[in-house]
Amino acid sequence: MSRILFAGGGTAGHIEPAIAVARQWRVSHPQDQLDFLGTAAGLESKLIPEAGFNLLFITKVRIARSLSPTLLLAPFTLVQSVLQSMSHLRGANLLVGFGGYVSAPAYLAAFLLRVPIVIHEANAKPGIANRLGALFSKNRAVAYPVLSGSFSDALIAGLPLKENIAGAYSRSTADWASARAKAKTGLGFDAKRPLLFIFGGSQGSAAINSVIAQARAELTSAGVQILHGAGSSHELGQSDANYQVRAYISDMASAYLAADLIISRSGAVTCAEVNTLGKFALFIPLPVGNGEQKLNAAELVESQRAEIKEQSGFDSDWLIKNLDRLLAKSSQAPLGGSDKDMQAAAKIASLMEFVLSGGK
Repeated sequence: MSRILFAGGGTAGHIEPAIAVARQWRVSHPQDQLDFLGTAAGLESKLIPEAGFNLLFITKVRIARSLSPTLLLAPFTLVQSVLQSMSHLRGANLLVGFGGYVSAPAYLAAFLLRVPIVIHEANAKPGIANRLGALFSKNRAVAYPVLSGSFSDALIAGLPLKENIAGAYSRSTADWASARAKAKTGLGFDAKRPLLFIFGGSQGSAAINSVIAQARAELTSAGVQILHGAGSSHELGQSDANYQVRAYISDMASAYLAADLIISRSGAVTCAEVNTLGKFALFIPLPVGNGEQKLNAAELVESQRAEIKEQSGFDSDWLIKNLDRLLAKSSQAPLGGSDKDMQAAAKIASLMEFVLSGGK
């Protein structure tokens, strides 16, 4: 029996792929002990227990972007977090990291304890934590090809999908038109009228929400229906027959299938799910970070299944003026989705088996 720790926290982009791989592993290795590292304040504290896995806590390392007491304390909290990770890793056979603030101290702890490491990078441009982990392990997998750097020779595995997304793809392949119509009516919308599905990632987006609030009346008066995932920390408007707003969209698979146009950030998980189930998307990349969100969407843009609009130019006037054009592009997109990421979890599990068997 093996003991495996998974590390990935902060956003759904780090957590959901980790859960998908853990579930894949549990099916083929039910006797193994699977634990997750995370923080009490992160989204992982909700998602991981809900998925049925044990969560072991470490201290969150906060690194401010400017000189502040938080920045000065960062080295001390990092040491504390590494020591906590070492305590949790003792006796483990493998660490599987997915990036984010949980992974960095976990990689350092695993290196110090000589615990083998497998790394998965979801974004088209690897993040700081995984670049750190790559110093300690050659066992790397990526969702997108990386042209240079330590991940350029990594296994191209794709992005592990949530169970409901993968299941919806399998059920829809026989008749995509029927599946999309059924999803739209199942959500309470008219199957014959266009539906916009709008959301801002796992945390929501104040910028996108503001544009939709300003454009909503004109959009719905033109016959468009809207499903809006505003985010739990943002103010919700009032729903009506043509506009449904929710703090959280629990059935993302149906929302993707039902949508004639998706408007969202272009996080790695979102792009993979749009590729699997969506028709056409307008991506508004997050304007902070290292530019990975724009790169994540590149394949969908190239295949004519997405368009990118920078947040600085995305306002209600632009959306209203361009809506008919975007819906026309959506109508030309294939009804079917893509199976590109359907085997991603299995590929990463195979890499884990290789490492556990002594491969390097």
